[in-house]
Amino acid sequence: MSEPRALVDAHHHVWDLDHRPQPWLDEPGHEPIRRSYGPADLRSAATRPLAGRRLTSTVVVQCVTSLPETRELLALADEDPLVGAVVGWADLTSPEVGDVLDALREGPGGGYLRALRHIVQGEPDPAWLQRPSVERGLRAVQERGLGYDVLIRSHQFPQAIRLAERFPGLPLVLDHAGKPPVASGELGLWEQDLRRLAAHPQVCCKVSGLVTEADHRNWAVEDMRPVWDVLLSAFGSDRLMFGSDWPVCVLAGGWNQWAATVEELQGDCSAAETEAILAGTATHFYGLNSLEPTAS
Repeated sequence: MSEPRALVDAHHHVWDLDHRPQPWLDEPGHEPIRRSYGPADLRSAATRPLAGRRLTSTVVVQCVTSLPETRELLALADEDPLVGAVVGWADLTSPEVGDVLDALREGPGGGYLRALRHIVQGEPDPAWLQRPSVERGLRAVQERGLGYDVLIRSHQFPQAIRLAERFPGLPLVLDHAGKPPVASGELGLWEQDLRRLAAHPQVCCKVSGLVTEADHRNWAVEDMRPVWDVLLSAFGSDRLMFGSDWPVCVLAGGWNQWAATVEELQGDCSAAETEAILAGTATHFYGLNSLEPTAS
């Protein structure tokens, strides 16, 4: 009997509100997900196959700017076989960031640390990623063979593009496709900037987080198709990776509805393209077959 085909969810979150508050959940509109979520909840939610594949591995991503949270995520990866990699947080502006990263990697589950992320979408500085202190921190990330998840809103593309220009050796992945304005359908400027970023070969992109940029109650597959067509054209299948953004996606349908949508969107893809989008790209970027960081 052949081995089951892999399905990697390249972007999901966990949090225990009894242990660590998530202040962003206090914002209006987040009431449906204002509770604790763990890997068992994801297993219960992700019941629908995607292109005949069932969930086999995930990448858990930081939520708050907290070293203790990152340590907790690494320990979780060490305990739960579903979690294959962690995208953590460390203060990139700190002169000691290299030592901090080394300590994280030497601690429990440290081999699962594959990338860093900062909530750049919340930074008012339009050139935050170009601050000298941040660039020093990003060099420390690159020197350790780690990648970097780029979390921006669509108006922040210029600094992401500049990041890719200045760090050609740093593996980058654009979270949530840069948050295109799906609800308005006015994709022209987003497409222009996304293609400029995609021109840099070290940049991948997550097909995730799109449903929460749409009308939460009334979106349809056809609302996502123009975004999908741009992503596939700009990045190609070998630089795209499926992600759910669970449990945030619960605000606009949930894991199974998004999986069904992605299956329909990639219906014309070849078997090789499907393999890349649903497993291969994320496996390579996050080094899911090794306990050593292999993003470089």
